[in-house]
Amino acid sequence: MNKDKVFTKKIEKKFEFDEAVASVFDDMLSRSVPFYDEVRKLLISLILSREKEGLKVLDLGSSTARFLLDLHSKMQVNMRLKGLDNSQAMLDRAEQKCQAFGADIELELADMLTYSYDKEDVIVANYTLQFIRPMQRVELVKRLYEGLNDEGIFVFSEKVVFEDKVLDKEMIDIYYDYKKEQGYSEYEIAQKREALENVLIPFTIKENIQMCKDAGFKSVETVFQWANFVTFVVKK
Repeated sequence: MNKDKVFTKKIEKKFEFDEAVASVFDDMLSRSVPFYDEVRKLLISLILSREKEGLKVLDLGSSTARFLLDLHSKMQVNMRLKGLDNSQAMLDRAEQKCQAFGADIELELADMLTYSYDKEDVIVANYTLQFIRPMQRVELVKRLYEGLNDEGIFVFSEKVVFEDKVLDKEMIDIYYDYKKEQGYSEYEIAQKREALENVLIPFTIKENIQMCKDAGFKSVETVFQWANFVTFVVKK
């Protein structure tokens, strides 16, 4: 796994999922997102509890296909796994990995805002919605509701903000301490924060729940939280 050194040099542009990021993305996730590996395992276990022949699993913002490859390695029957991403650099990496592991996973370069969702059983979006503008995000979740089967589920993880601004600042400071423990320098942390400004726009937990309820979902639960990182399970 290539080590993330994207922000060791001065960044001249906003954050993009380009080749520089794609080449180190797995390391970036593991070191930047607290308990990322555990959450991935949790969601895979949830999907496997519904496992059946032909079950359609769609991963939005599938990046290097790490989640889908892990799911593929554990499934006992042939589920239909598909990843969507709007970054060709990410898909190129994903294609190489799928070929190396001999994994039958469909990958598509697509805009999730306009993609035609059709009778999906499980839709996954791990730290993806937060990069979509709020108004478009609300419309996307409505499209996901319409595109899911009646018994379908939508599982997503997001970075969140807190309504209590003092607590929010405390959680951010704790998170930055976490990143330092993972080997990131203060300069790298500051550089990434600047690059992500106005690119990553988080909601509160309440806003995420309300967004799903407004789309028509009947059940919205949180199944994991560490500070300002939360995983939701949503049922139609």
